[in-house]
Amino acid sequence: MESFDLQAHLDEIYSNFPPEYWKPVIGITANYAEGEARLMDRYYKQVVSAGGVPVLIPPVADKDVIINTLKSIDGLLLTGGGDINPLWSGEQPSPQLHGVNNVRDLPELLITKLAYNRQIPMLGICRGMQTLATALGGKVMQDIEEYFKRQQKAGLSADTEPLKHSQDGDRDMLSHVVNISEGSELQEIYEGASSIYVNSFHHQAVKETGPRFHVTATAPDGVIEAMESTEYKSVLGVQWHPEWLMSDGRRLFRWLVIQAREFKRAKAVHQRVLTLDTHCDTPMFFSKDIHFERRDPRILVDLQKMTEGGQDATTMVAYLPQPAAGETFAEKVPFQVQGPFEYANLIFDKVKAMINGYGRYVSIVRTPSELYDNKKQGRKSIMLGIENGLALEHHIENVEHFARRGIVYITLCHNGDNDLCDSARGMQTHGGVSQFGAEVIREMNRLGIMVDLSHAHEKSFYDALEISATPIVCSHSSCRALCDHPRNLTDDQMRLLASKGGVMQVTLYPGFLRSEGTATIVDAMKHLEHAIEVMGIDCVGLGTDFDGDGGVCGLADSSEMINFTRQLLRRKFNERDIQKIWGGNWLRVMTRVQSLRQNTNQQ
Repeated sequence: MESFDLQAHLDEIYSNFPPEYWKPVIGITANYAEGEARLMDRYYKQVVSAGGVPVLIPPVADKDVIINTLKSIDGLLLTGGGDINPLWSGEQPSPQLHGVNNVRDLPELLITKLAYNRQIPMLGICRGMQTLATALGGKVMQDIEEYFKRQQKAGLSADTEPLKHSQDGDRDMLSHVVNISEGSELQEIYEGASSIYVNSFHHQAVKETGPRFHVTATAPDGVIEAMESTEYKSVLGVQWHPEWLMSDGRRLFRWLVIQAREFKRAKAVHQRVLTLDTHCDTPMFFSKDIHFERRDPRILVDLQKMTEGGQDATTMVAYLPQPAAGETFAEKVPFQVQGPFEYANLIFDKVKAMINGYGRYVSIVRTPSELYDNKKQGRKSIMLGIENGLALEHHIENVEHFARRGIVYITLCHNGDNDLCDSARGMQTHGGVSQFGAEVIREMNRLGIMVDLSHAHEKSFYDALEISATPIVCSHSSCRALCDHPRNLTDDQMRLLASKGGVMQVTLYPGFLRSEGTATIVDAMKHLEHAIEVMGIDCVGLGTDFDGDGGVCGLADSSEMINFTRQLLRRKFNERDIQKIWGGNWLRVMTRVQSLRQNTNQQ
């Protein structure tokens, strides 16, 4: 009987699903009056016309209700309505303040902030745009006319006379022009237009967008008419009311539905695919008494952020800085220890203590099967690694000690030569891998520990490939062809690594992605695509280096991991290839390496 490839069959089914199957659920915030949650029919009719499924969200301020609501929607539409209480922004109310809708304020501010943390696509309309600003660090102009009068009184008024921002005509009447910023998402939505006519019935506007947004459209009098997220492509606010503008206004609803459909697909992928980050340095922050069990702003990886980003697993390393000449190791670490060996053990003790009591949600694992079991049980996984073989303190028996502690890889060196090998940032002390380093590699092979050559000098890299009996890995490296940094791999290195069955995990350290300018998720994707072109789809993955200065705009912490999947979907990767990139390739090597492991009792 001919074998049946289930995954290939699923890939074919998903690729041939009509767009209607992927109709995303769009949550729409409701107005509130006289004990009723109300919604103008124009909002939900536009959502339906754009291809979405509208769901009304009543103004409930219970965070558990909001979080569960967000799990069920793929996009969020923040609608218009009454004024926002200025006290939320720390300002006193103006005499011109109109009907504040206090019942709406807190629920909508909460849902906006929590939706933003989860990268849920959002469109804010009029009050909705002001809600975006208020929730995320901006400020609202309480009354446009009063604002201009104050500006004039202070001698700061613009040359242009203020417009009438609350028209008397029908709601579908166009009343003034807005100028659109070049290169903005809004300009793309309106097919390259530099200006459009809009309707206008509001007396408030966004005064300051806050750091998470930038202005993308203004009225001739300078009033902000649109803003977009500085971090994500899928969060946008407009001051006018597109729900009344028929086909022209439908452009914005169609944009929201497209973004939501992509988000829905990414969520579905994350439900089926194991998502593994192969390198993070979160233990570097242990001296700051961090809280991994909740959202901690001091670190990029915690249980809450992993949940928000749909990340299943990460590899936390004990990073050991390499002392320069004349320095001692003790001077470079935040804890009082006798040396590198004791420090690495202390870090692993602290990782275990950090998750103690949270076994229902997270556990330390060592094998691929344990990773998959945790995903089935809804638990997050932490794997352990050592960054810098300095931890061995030149004792070969310490390799077995750390094997018993459950580490999955050792990065042979860091930024400086050690007793194992020369570093990419070192002085070529050994001319590659030392004799002791060769012994360590063979012992790692024997004990089922992966050999990691991120940070290694080219000669060390080639030596290790010859010495190791098992495929090697580069847990957090990028492509030198795109960014000429000694830490990155050349195409020749990448080809040889692939020929030996190894993997290279693209890292998010900005200086390894581009030499000049600000690195973004797009740069990371360019490195990934170049690596695939050189090595093939079976030899690549992601090693963020979060909390070790890794992180870029669009993929700045674990809460944003789903953005990586969205980028893959935009580039037409199928689910099988996404599974390989998200950890399948790495786990193939891990399985091969661990299959040769002798029995070691873990401590």
